[in-house]
Amino acid sequence: MKSIIMHSRISLILLIILCVVLLAVVSGCLIMNTKPFGQIPEGARLDSIKRSPNFRDGKFQNQTNRPDLSEGVSYWKAFWDSMTKKDKRSTPKDSIPTMKTDLRGLNPRENVLVWLGHSSSYLQLDGKRILIDPVLSKNGSPVSFINKAYKGTSIYQPADFPDIDVLLISHDHWDHLDYPTVKALQPRVKKVICGLGTGEHFRRWGYREDQIVEKDWNQLVVIDSSLKITVTPAHHNSGRGTKIRRSLWASFVIRSTSFNIYYSGDSGYDKHFKAIGQAYGPFDLSLIECGQYDQNYKYTHMQPEQSMQAAIDLKTVRMVPVHWAKFTESNHAWDEPIKRITALARQHHLLLVTPMIGQAVDLDHIPLSFPEWWRGIN
Repeated sequence: MKSIIMHSRISLILLIILCVVLLAVVSGCLIMNTKPFGQIPEGARLDSIKRSPNFRDGKFQNQTNRPDLSEGVSYWKAFWDSMTKKDKRSTPKDSIPTMKTDLRGLNPRENVLVWLGHSSSYLQLDGKRILIDPVLSKNGSPVSFINKAYKGTSIYQPADFPDIDVLLISHDHWDHLDYPTVKALQPRVKKVICGLGTGEHFRRWGYREDQIVEKDWNQLVVIDSSLKITVTPAHHNSGRGTKIRRSLWASFVIRSTSFNIYYSGDSGYDKHFKAIGQAYGPFDLSLIECGQYDQNYKYTHMQPEQSMQAAIDLKTVRMVPVHWAKFTESNHAWDEPIKRITALARQHHLLLVTPMIGQAVDLDHIPLSFPEWWRGIN
Protein backbone atom coordinates (compact mmCIF):
# COMPACT_ATOMS: atom_id res chain seq x y z
CA MET A 1 0.00 0.00 0.00
CA LYS A 2 2.79 2.43 0.95
CA SER A 3 4.53 1.62 -2.32
CA ILE A 4 1.41 2.47 -4.30
CA ILE A 5 0.97 5.78 -2.44
CA MET A 6 4.65 6.69 -2.97
CA HIS A 7 4.41 5.84 -6.66
CA SER A 8 1.30 8.01 -6.98
CA ARG A 9 3.03 10.95 -5.28
CA ILE A 10 6.05 10.63 -7.57
CA SER A 11 3.78 10.50 -10.61
CA LEU A 12 1.92 13.59 -9.40
CA ILE A 13 5.17 15.49 -8.84
CA LEU A 14 6.42 14.51 -12.30
CA LEU A 15 3.11 15.58 -13.81
CA ILE A 16 3.31 18.95 -12.05
CA ILE A 17 6.90 19.45 -13.26
CA LEU A 18 5.86 18.53 -16.81
CA CYS A 19 2.97 20.99 -16.68
CA VAL A 20 5.24 23.76 -15.40
CA VAL A 21 7.78 23.09 -18.17
CA LEU A 22 5.05 23.01 -20.82
CA LEU A 23 3.55 26.23 -19.45
CA ALA A 24 6.98 27.90 -19.54
CA VAL A 25 7.56 26.76 -23.14
CA VAL A 26 4.12 27.89 -24.30
CA SER A 27 4.48 31.23 -22.47
CA GLY A 28 7.91 31.75 -23.98
CA CYS A 29 6.61 31.06 -27.48
CA LEU A 30 3.69 33.45 -26.98
CA ILE A 31 5.96 36.19 -25.62
CA MET A 32 8.46 35.84 -28.47
CA ASN A 33 5.59 36.19 -30.93
CA THR A 34 4.68 39.63 -29.58
CA LYS A 35 5.49 42.77 -31.58
CA PRO A 36 8.65 43.87 -29.70
CA PHE A 37 10.40 40.69 -30.86
CA GLY A 38 9.86 41.74 -34.45
CA GLN A 39 9.79 39.42 -37.42
CA ILE A 40 12.39 37.40 -39.32
CA PRO A 41 12.25 37.45 -43.13
CA GLU A 42 10.25 34.77 -44.88
CA GLY A 43 9.08 33.90 -48.38
CA ALA A 44 10.22 36.12 -51.25
CA ARG A 45 12.19 38.43 -48.95
CA LEU A 46 14.13 35.49 -47.53
CA ASP A 47 14.76 34.23 -51.07
CA SER A 48 16.22 37.63 -51.92
CA ILE A 49 18.42 37.59 -48.81
CA LYS A 50 19.75 34.16 -49.72
CA ARG A 51 21.40 35.72 -52.77
CA SER A 52 23.70 37.75 -50.52
CA PRO A 53 27.31 36.48 -50.49
CA ASN A 54 27.23 37.08 -46.72
CA PHE A 55 24.34 34.63 -46.18
CA ARG A 56 25.36 30.98 -45.99
CA ASP A 57 24.05 27.84 -44.30
CA GLY A 58 20.80 29.58 -43.39
CA LYS A 59 22.45 32.51 -41.57
CA PHE A 60 24.46 35.66 -42.12
CA GLN A 61 28.19 35.13 -41.60
CA ASN A 62 31.09 37.34 -40.55
CA GLN A 63 33.96 37.94 -42.94
CA THR A 64 36.26 35.95 -40.65
CA ASN A 65 35.00 32.64 -39.35
CA ARG A 66 35.19 32.88 -35.56
CA PRO A 67 32.86 31.64 -32.81
CA ASP A 68 30.65 34.09 -30.92
CA LEU A 69 32.20 32.88 -27.67
CA SER A 70 35.91 32.42 -27.01
CA GLU A 71 37.48 28.98 -27.34
CA GLY A 72 36.50 26.64 -24.50
CA VAL A 73 33.73 28.94 -23.26
CA SER A 74 30.20 27.54 -23.11
CA TYR A 75 27.03 29.65 -23.01
CA TRP A 76 26.51 28.35 -19.48
CA LYS A 77 29.96 29.54 -18.38
CA ALA A 78 29.44 32.93 -19.99
CA PHE A 79 26.07 33.27 -18.23
CA TRP A 80 27.48 32.11 -14.89
CA ASP A 81 30.42 34.50 -15.09
CA SER A 82 28.06 37.36 -15.91
CA MET A 83 26.15 36.59 -12.72
CA THR A 84 29.06 35.94 -10.35
CA LYS A 85 32.14 37.84 -11.55
CA LYS A 86 30.93 41.41 -11.96
CA ASP A 87 33.17 44.19 -10.71
CA LYS A 88 31.64 45.84 -7.63
CA ARG A 89 31.52 49.06 -9.69
CA SER A 90 30.00 47.51 -12.82
CA THR A 91 26.96 49.74 -12.30
CA PRO A 92 27.41 53.26 -10.91
CA LYS A 93 25.66 54.03 -7.64
CA ASP A 94 25.61 57.75 -8.39
CA SER A 95 23.54 59.47 -11.04
CA ILE A 96 25.34 60.12 -14.33
CA PRO A 97 25.73 63.86 -15.07
CA THR A 98 24.04 65.03 -18.25
CA MET A 99 23.40 68.22 -20.23
CA LYS A 100 20.09 68.12 -22.07
CA THR A 101 20.11 69.98 -25.38
CA ASP A 102 16.87 71.26 -26.87
CA LEU A 103 17.05 69.23 -30.08
CA ARG A 104 13.95 70.80 -31.58
CA GLY A 105 15.39 74.23 -30.90
CA LEU A 106 18.66 73.66 -32.72
CA ASN A 107 19.25 75.58 -35.91
CA PRO A 108 18.90 72.85 -38.59
CA ARG A 109 21.87 74.34 -40.47
CA GLU A 110 24.18 73.84 -37.48
CA ASN A 111 26.54 70.84 -37.69
CA VAL A 112 26.09 69.13 -34.35
CA LEU A 113 26.72 65.83 -32.56
CA VAL A 114 24.69 64.90 -29.47
CA TRP A 115 25.65 61.63 -27.81
CA LEU A 116 22.60 60.11 -26.13
CA GLY A 117 24.44 57.43 -24.12
CA HIS A 118 25.52 53.88 -25.00
CA SER A 119 25.53 53.75 -28.84
CA SER A 120 22.73 56.24 -29.47
CA SER A 121 23.61 59.54 -31.16
CA TYR A 122 21.92 62.44 -32.92
CA LEU A 123 23.69 64.20 -35.79
CA GLN A 124 22.97 67.31 -37.80
CA LEU A 125 25.11 67.44 -40.94
CA ASP A 126 24.69 70.08 -43.65
CA GLY A 127 20.98 70.43 -43.03
CA LYS A 128 20.23 66.73 -42.54
CA ARG A 129 19.11 65.17 -39.25
CA ILE A 130 20.42 61.66 -38.53
CA LEU A 131 19.54 59.46 -35.56
CA ILE A 132 21.72 56.42 -34.77
CA ASP A 133 20.58 53.32 -32.82
CA PRO A 134 18.22 55.24 -30.49
CA VAL A 135 17.36 53.47 -27.24
CA LEU A 136 15.28 55.91 -25.20
CA SER A 137 13.64 53.31 -22.96
CA LYS A 138 14.94 52.82 -19.44
CA ASN A 139 16.14 49.32 -20.26
CA GLY A 140 18.08 47.66 -23.05
CA SER A 141 16.11 44.41 -23.01
CA PRO A 142 12.59 43.09 -23.64
CA VAL A 143 11.64 43.49 -19.96
CA SER A 144 11.93 46.52 -17.69
CA PHE A 145 13.86 44.85 -14.87
CA ILE A 146 16.77 43.53 -16.97
CA ASN A 147 19.63 45.69 -18.28
CA LYS A 148 18.28 48.85 -16.69
CA ALA A 149 19.70 52.21 -17.70
CA TYR A 150 21.98 54.01 -15.23
CA LYS A 151 20.42 56.65 -13.02
CA GLY A 152 20.15 59.98 -14.79
CA THR A 153 20.85 58.72 -18.31
CA SER A 154 17.29 58.52 -19.67
CA ILE A 155 16.85 62.23 -20.32
CA TYR A 156 15.26 62.10 -23.78
CA GLN A 157 11.88 60.90 -24.99
CA PRO A 158 10.77 60.44 -28.62
CA ALA A 159 8.77 63.68 -28.39
CA ASP A 160 12.03 65.59 -27.84
CA PHE A 161 13.21 64.89 -31.40
CA PRO A 162 12.53 66.88 -34.56
CA ASP A 163 11.74 65.18 -37.86
CA ILE A 164 14.49 62.70 -38.74
CA ASP A 165 15.86 62.47 -42.28
CA VAL A 166 17.72 59.19 -41.67
CA LEU A 167 17.36 56.62 -38.90
CA LEU A 168 20.41 54.32 -38.89
CA ILE A 169 20.09 50.91 -37.23
CA SER A 170 23.30 48.88 -37.00
CA HIS A 171 21.65 45.61 -35.88
CA ASP A 172 18.61 44.28 -34.06
CA HIS A 173 19.93 43.60 -30.55
CA TRP A 174 17.75 45.16 -27.86
CA ASP A 175 20.33 47.77 -26.80
CA HIS A 176 20.45 49.12 -30.38
CA LEU A 177 16.95 48.59 -31.73
CA ASP A 178 14.35 49.67 -29.16
CA TYR A 179 10.77 48.92 -30.16
CA PRO A 180 9.01 51.65 -28.10
CA THR A 181 11.45 54.27 -29.38
CA VAL A 182 11.27 53.50 -33.10
CA LYS A 183 7.52 52.89 -32.94
CA ALA A 184 6.96 56.34 -31.42
CA LEU A 185 9.30 57.98 -33.95
CA GLN A 186 7.72 56.37 -37.03
CA PRO A 187 5.59 59.38 -38.13
CA ARG A 188 8.66 61.63 -38.12
CA VAL A 189 11.21 59.33 -39.83
CA LYS A 190 11.77 59.79 -43.56
CA LYS A 191 14.15 56.84 -44.11
CA VAL A 192 15.40 53.88 -42.09
CA ILE A 193 18.70 52.49 -43.33
CA CYS A 194 19.70 49.07 -42.01
CA GLY A 195 21.26 45.76 -42.98
CA LEU A 196 19.41 43.08 -44.90
CA GLY A 197 16.62 41.47 -42.88
CA THR A 198 16.40 44.13 -40.18
CA GLY A 199 13.70 45.96 -42.15
CA GLU A 200 11.34 43.07 -41.51
CA HIS A 201 11.01 44.24 -37.90
CA PHE A 202 10.04 47.71 -39.08
CA ARG A 203 7.43 46.32 -41.47
CA ARG A 204 5.77 44.48 -38.61
CA TRP A 205 5.88 47.64 -36.52
CA GLY A 206 3.94 49.69 -39.06
CA TYR A 207 6.67 51.40 -41.07
CA ARG A 208 5.79 51.97 -44.69
CA GLU A 209 7.74 50.22 -47.42
CA ASP A 210 8.98 53.55 -48.77
CA GLN A 211 10.52 54.36 -45.37
CA ILE A 212 12.73 51.25 -45.26
CA VAL A 213 16.07 50.84 -47.06
CA GLU A 214 17.85 47.52 -46.49
CA LYS A 215 21.34 47.02 -47.86
CA ASP A 216 24.16 44.49 -47.93
CA TRP A 217 27.71 45.37 -46.90
CA ASN A 218 29.49 47.94 -49.08
CA GLN A 219 26.27 49.12 -50.72
CA LEU A 220 25.57 52.82 -51.11
CA VAL A 221 22.41 54.77 -50.27
CA VAL A 222 22.17 58.21 -51.89
CA ILE A 223 19.83 60.43 -49.89
CA ASP A 224 20.54 63.44 -52.12
CA SER A 225 23.54 65.42 -53.34
CA SER A 226 24.42 66.45 -49.77
CA LEU A 227 24.27 63.05 -48.01
CA LYS A 228 25.43 59.57 -48.97
CA ILE A 229 25.51 56.60 -46.60
CA THR A 230 27.35 53.33 -47.18
CA VAL A 231 26.46 50.19 -45.23
CA THR A 232 29.78 48.60 -44.28
CA PRO A 233 30.86 45.40 -42.49
CA ALA A 234 31.12 44.70 -38.77
CA HIS A 235 32.13 41.53 -36.91
CA HIS A 236 29.19 40.68 -34.67
CA ASN A 237 25.84 38.84 -34.77
CA SER A 238 22.12 39.55 -34.48
CA GLY A 239 18.83 38.24 -33.13
CA ARG A 240 15.98 39.25 -30.84
CA GLY A 241 14.81 35.74 -29.94
CA THR A 242 16.02 32.18 -30.36
CA LYS A 243 16.73 32.54 -34.09
CA ILE A 244 20.02 34.35 -34.53
CA ARG A 245 21.91 35.83 -37.50
CA ARG A 246 18.77 36.15 -39.65
CA SER A 247 19.43 39.87 -40.16
CA LEU A 248 22.69 41.56 -41.09
CA TRP A 249 24.73 43.60 -38.58
CA ALA A 250 26.57 46.60 -39.99
CA SER A 251 28.63 49.72 -39.57
CA PHE A 252 28.08 52.93 -41.55
CA VAL A 253 30.03 55.51 -43.52
CA ILE A 254 28.16 58.84 -43.38
CA ARG A 255 29.42 61.30 -46.00
CA SER A 256 27.86 64.75 -46.18
CA THR A 257 28.98 67.81 -48.10
CA SER A 258 31.32 68.86 -45.29
CA PHE A 259 32.00 65.72 -43.22
CA ASN A 260 33.06 62.10 -43.49
CA ILE A 261 31.91 60.19 -40.39
CA TYR A 262 32.06 56.52 -39.43
CA TYR A 263 29.98 54.53 -36.94
CA SER A 264 31.21 51.07 -35.96
CA GLY A 265 28.02 49.56 -34.55
CA ASP A 266 28.88 46.60 -32.33
CA SER A 267 31.98 44.80 -33.55
CA GLY A 268 34.92 42.72 -32.61
CA TYR A 269 38.25 43.76 -34.07
CA ASP A 270 38.88 42.41 -37.56
CA LYS A 271 40.30 43.23 -40.98
CA HIS A 272 37.24 45.22 -42.04
CA PHE A 273 38.42 48.35 -40.19
CA LYS A 274 41.55 48.67 -42.32
CA ALA A 275 39.58 47.91 -45.47
CA ILE A 276 37.00 50.59 -44.63
CA GLY A 277 39.76 53.08 -43.85
CA GLN A 278 41.39 52.41 -47.20
CA ALA A 279 38.15 52.47 -49.21
CA TYR A 280 36.26 55.29 -47.50
CA GLY A 281 38.66 57.13 -45.19
CA PRO A 282 40.16 59.20 -43.83
CA PHE A 283 37.39 60.18 -41.41
CA ASP A 284 36.84 63.49 -39.67
CA LEU A 285 35.11 61.65 -36.82
CA SER A 286 34.53 58.01 -35.92
CA LEU A 287 32.04 56.73 -33.35
CA ILE A 288 33.68 53.48 -32.21
CA GLU A 289 32.51 50.83 -29.78
CA CYS A 290 34.51 51.01 -26.56
CA GLY A 291 32.85 49.17 -23.69
CA GLN A 292 30.88 46.07 -22.58
CA TYR A 293 33.79 43.80 -23.48
CA ASP A 294 34.76 40.48 -21.91
CA GLN A 295 37.27 37.73 -22.60
CA ASN A 296 34.38 35.25 -22.86
CA TYR A 297 33.18 36.98 -26.04
CA LYS A 298 36.38 38.65 -27.21
CA TYR A 299 35.59 38.15 -30.90
CA THR A 300 32.33 40.14 -30.96
CA HIS A 301 33.27 43.14 -28.77
CA MET A 302 36.53 45.07 -28.71
CA GLN A 303 38.84 45.74 -25.81
CA PRO A 304 39.87 49.45 -25.64
CA GLU A 305 43.27 48.63 -27.16
CA GLN A 306 41.46 47.14 -30.16
CA SER A 307 39.15 50.16 -30.37
CA MET A 308 42.24 52.33 -30.58
CA GLN A 309 43.72 50.13 -33.32
CA ALA A 310 40.41 50.33 -35.19
CA ALA A 311 40.63 54.15 -35.05
CA ILE A 312 44.17 53.97 -36.44
CA ASP A 313 43.07 51.56 -39.20
CA LEU A 314 40.19 53.86 -40.12
CA LYS A 315 42.53 56.85 -40.38
CA THR A 316 40.23 58.92 -38.24
CA VAL A 317 41.10 62.40 -36.95
CA ARG A 318 38.84 62.18 -33.90
CA MET A 319 37.20 59.31 -32.04
CA VAL A 320 33.95 59.28 -30.07
CA PRO A 321 33.95 56.29 -27.66
CA VAL A 322 30.46 54.77 -27.59
CA HIS A 323 28.76 51.66 -26.18
CA TRP A 324 29.33 52.67 -22.56
CA ALA A 325 27.90 54.82 -19.70
CA LYS A 326 24.26 53.67 -19.85
CA PHE A 327 23.90 49.88 -19.59
CA THR A 328 25.92 47.18 -17.82
CA GLU A 329 26.41 44.26 -20.21
CA SER A 330 29.77 42.95 -19.00
CA ASN A 331 31.80 42.46 -15.85
CA HIS A 332 34.17 45.44 -15.90
CA ALA A 333 33.74 48.64 -13.88
CA TRP A 334 31.34 51.00 -15.64
CA ASP A 335 34.04 53.67 -16.19
CA GLU A 336 36.94 51.33 -17.03
CA PRO A 337 36.47 51.70 -20.82
CA ILE A 338 36.73 55.47 -20.84
CA LYS A 339 39.73 55.48 -18.50
CA ARG A 340 41.58 52.97 -20.67
CA ILE A 341 40.77 54.62 -23.97
CA THR A 342 41.71 58.05 -22.59
CA ALA A 343 45.15 56.77 -21.61
CA LEU A 344 45.57 55.13 -25.02
CA ALA A 345 44.53 58.29 -26.84
CA ARG A 346 47.26 60.25 -25.08
CA GLN A 347 49.78 57.57 -25.98
CA HIS A 348 48.76 57.54 -29.67
CA HIS A 349 48.09 61.30 -29.92
CA LEU A 350 44.49 60.74 -31.03
CA LEU A 351 41.86 63.38 -30.28
CA LEU A 352 38.91 62.08 -28.25
CA VAL A 353 35.43 63.58 -28.27
CA THR A 354 33.89 62.76 -24.88
CA PRO A 355 30.86 64.96 -24.19
CA MET A 356 28.36 64.32 -21.44
CA ILE A 357 25.16 62.59 -22.46
CA GLY A 358 22.97 65.20 -24.14
CA GLN A 359 25.73 67.78 -24.62
CA ALA A 360 25.81 69.38 -28.07
CA VAL A 361 29.20 69.32 -29.82
CA ASP A 362 29.72 71.93 -32.53
CA LEU A 363 31.31 69.89 -35.32
CA ASP A 364 32.66 72.99 -37.02
CA HIS A 365 34.59 73.95 -33.88
CA ILE A 366 35.30 70.77 -31.91
CA PRO A 367 37.28 71.46 -28.72
CA LEU A 368 40.72 69.86 -28.50
CA SER A 369 39.79 68.38 -25.12
CA PHE A 370 36.74 67.76 -22.94
CA PRO A 371 36.33 67.73 -19.13
CA GLU A 372 36.63 64.20 -17.72
CA TRP A 373 33.13 64.29 -16.28
CA TRP A 374 33.19 60.61 -15.24
CA ARG A 375 35.81 61.23 -12.55
CA GLY A 376 34.57 60.89 -8.98
CA ILE A 377 31.36 59.02 -9.81
CA ASN A 378 30.89 55.95 -7.60
